[in-house]
Amino acid sequence: MTLRLLLALSVFCALTVSAYAQTGTVSGTAVDESGAIVPGATVTLTGPGTRETMITGSAGDYRFANLAPGTYQLTVSLSGFSPITREGIVVGAGETAVPAITLALAGLGEVVVVSASRVESTLLNAPATMTVLPGTDLAVSPAQNYGDLLRSVPGMNVVQLSARDVNLTSRQATSTLATSQLTLLDGRSIYLDFFGLILWDFLPTNPNDIKQIEVVRGPASAVWGANALTGVVNIITKSPRETPGATNVTLNAGWFNRDAGSTVGRGVGATFGASVSTSQVANDRWSYRLSAGYFNSDPFARPVGQIPVIPDPRDPTGQTTVGGAFYPADTTGPLGTAYENTGTSQPKFDARVDQELTNARVTYAGGVAGTEGTIYTGIGPFDIQPGSVMAYGKMGYTRGALKFGVFLNVVDAEAPNLLVPDPTTRAPLQLNFKSQTYDVEVGHSTVLGGRHALSYGGNYRRNNFDITLAPAAEDRNEIGGYVQDEIFVNRWRFSLGARVDKFGNIEDAVFSPRLSAIFQPTADHSLRVSFNRAFRSPSTINNYLNIALVAPVNLSALSPLLAAFPLVVKAVGSELPIGTTPQAPLREESLTAYEFAYTGVVRDRTTVGVAFYINDMDDNINFVTLPPSLDPYTAANPPPGWPLPPATLTLLGQLGIFLPRTGFTYLNLGPTRQKGVE
Repeated sequence: MTLRLLLALSVFCALTVSAYAQTGTVSGTAVDESGAIVPGATVTLTGPGTRETMITGSAGDYRFANLAPGTYQLTVSLSGFSPITREGIVVGAGETAVPAITLALAGLGEVVVVSASRVESTLLNAPATMTVLPGTDLAVSPAQNYGDLLRSVPGMNVVQLSARDVNLTSRQATSTLATSQLTLLDGRSIYLDFFGLILWDFLPTNPNDIKQIEVVRGPASAVWGANALTGVVNIITKSPRETPGATNVTLNAGWFNRDAGSTVGRGVGATFGASVSTSQVANDRWSYRLSAGYFNSDPFARPVGQIPVIPDPRDPTGQTTVGGAFYPADTTGPLGTAYENTGTSQPKFDARVDQELTNARVTYAGGVAGTEGTIYTGIGPFDIQPGSVMAYGKMGYTRGALKFGVFLNVVDAEAPNLLVPDPTTRAPLQLNFKSQTYDVEVGHSTVLGGRHALSYGGNYRRNNFDITLAPAAEDRNEIGGYVQDEIFVNRWRFSLGARVDKFGNIEDAVFSPRLSAIFQPTADHSLRVSFNRAFRSPSTINNYLNIALVAPVNLSALSPLLAAFPLVVKAVGSELPIGTTPQAPLREESLTAYEFAYTGVVRDRTTVGVAFYINDMDDNINFVTLPPSLDPYTAANPPPGWPLPPATLTLLGQLGIFLPRTGFTYLNLGPTRQKGVE
């Protein structure tokens, strides 16, 4: 028995050694046109029954082991370079050395983007209209914030209302607290679900660390889900291996003319800042990047004088007017009449560590950014206090086409209103907001039958809220999944995709389809026709706002000696009743887009693009004034501090005059249609 066992083990070991002897390896290096090594490039080896991916090491090297004999294809790619493919690599037993692969700088038509469909494609083949701002442009830009950087993007409307308050929207007008543009940092959403806005000064990344900024100019919910209503801004940073051993220090300072409005005679305003970042490669397995920065700006000018009186555009008869009030003075003074403009101070810190595994990479990242200064809202300006921060932690795993990631966003900020008092305390209305966002995401792509590139994935997100203006808001759960099929037929490329999202504050699941067809008459030109649908979910404030405002009421007609009465009026979200009557649930905003576009590259020097679009928007969420008679004060329930007999309210009601108890809420309005060419 023992002899038979020994013989069996001997045969097994012999077969094992024979099998390993029959496998082979493929190795080589990647260099640029000057012969310098290229670390951080993606190397994909495809052959008999296998497809493996790895990243070139600090010496630009790669090595695939335990390969079955056969003929393989090797592709090397890196952002900013043209992908290189080597065919016919024959692998047998032993080592197969591939001659050094030289990467050439990419032409304009070869710029690789990921934001249009979550998988890599060129600008010419992207199923959406896009603009790419490369890192080389950012390095020489004098822009002080992301709003200034993105002003050059066609169709992008940017407004800056204070030293720190920047808002932007694609293909439509931009307001305060713009809510329709999703923004990502390396795929991590920085969209604040409690109100649906982007606080751009909470991005912890230095401009020198940005590889490129991709802007999707049009709806993108089919792959990115809620809130990509009018577009997506995706900020993609460099990996540490793309800039090994590099340390960048940037100092900036400047002045701006503010001899206008409230700052006449105060002299020029000053800005200054500094940033430092370093990327290091410890060994073939570990690399890291550390960065820190600071920015400071003096206050901007504000308008002064009286707001012009104009006909009320909401009144078709033209009999009523709006305007006539005076701007608050830019100085200290009684609450509601004046407030002193403030500048901003913005520190930030960020760290990233990459771990290289066999055919895979794990990325760990975390950072924090702080801000202070004025933010303008529909209920007046708030002053974000020092110590207000947004921190994050993130882990991502990539193995070939498989991507898995988790992140946490934490926001903690305080902001008193500069004009509006709290009727209860007579102190400024206080906006304190804390939120935690937990997100888990997975995605994958594969090629089917040689003509289909199938990508699919999904995510789950949990939000926890603690907001003084919405005390009933506690949490929200969101889940969604997408699938997309890109079909290649000669010069045609078809993209069929859809996503389904279910939000805790929306009654039904939301379906977001996208269809596009791209025709390339030549390699440098493409024509595209597309249909797209996207949505924005109601924010926590839209659902649960619960505040009291003071509206002065002139009672001199009832009693000439009475001063203006401070009427307390409630503003509520859709989940709170108006009086005792429940409101109808808010529906998601929707946008249906039709587009015809051309993209071309001229002599590999210039990208030319033209797009005609039609955007049909419906159920737009608006903060509206309610009819005074909907929930009025009555003799049985007079306003706090009412100076006249309660029966006066009954008499006023008989005359059709009502003092509203609930005066404001959020409602769905629409539809509207916008057309444009860019």
